[in-house]
Amino acid sequence: MPHDVLPEFYRRRLPRWQPNGATVFLTYRLAGSLPQAVLDQLSAERERLNSGQWREGEKSGARHERISKAVFGRMDEFLAEQLRRPAPESPRWLADERIARVVRENMRYWDGVRVRLLRFTIMPNHVHLLFEPLSQAGQPAPQQPAPREQTGQLSQAGQPAPQQPAPLEQTGQFAPRWPLRTIMQGLKGYTAREANQLLGRRGAFWQDESFDHWVRDEAEYNRIVWYIDNNPVAAGLCREPGEWKWSSAGEESGAGC
Repeated sequence: MPHDVLPEFYRRRLPRWQPNGATVFLTYRLAGSLPQAVLDQLSAERERLNSGQWREGEKSGARHERISKAVFGRMDEFLAEQLRRPAPESPRWLADERIARVVRENMRYWDGVRVRLLRFTIMPNHVHLLFEPLSQAGQPAPQQPAPREQTGQLSQAGQPAPQQPAPLEQTGQFAPRWPLRTIMQGLKGYTAREANQLLGRRGAFWQDESFDHWVRDEAEYNRIVWYIDNNPVAAGLCREPGEWKWSSAGEESGAGC
């Protein structure tokens, strides 16, 4: 939904666009959340689009992005359908409030350390996240809470603190931002171990592959914010974005406290 047609009450809730281009829309899902038949359909759809005609003046990078976004849209539709009509073999582990809380607190843990968290929603079988990767320079190591067995609470114990690079004035170079690969390791590694422990299970928790997209401009940014906030509504989990507890919209309305 374009920014200029958003209701005024919603426009006031949009995070401010950062025009430096370092803003990422990320989606990752539970292992096994889509059956093989659906994966085959997605693969066939990608192949069909790849073999189709090029648009006039389209460059290879733009074509790849267009096709990836189209396949992602179909994937997200299938994920929502799994929530509306759940199959017994399709996991919904994130519907467990203990697991959703682990994922949410993990996001907060890295907020201000490796990323600036802008928007999120935790669905029963996948996660949408919008963030800005931060510079690796001058980031203080987060204080590690006591292990859960000592406090009775969920913690980030055992999660390695990011290594601190030398200050810029010592290196004479601009510090790079945290790479997406490292950010993903922080988001998925700890939460997979903790969730499996809480569920009393073993094996893959998150699907290996994920979808990431670098936001190009303010209009696209606002569309993605609207998409993230309204994902629970589209899946039939609530009537308004602010009713969904496990989201930034829910936190703003008080439902996510």
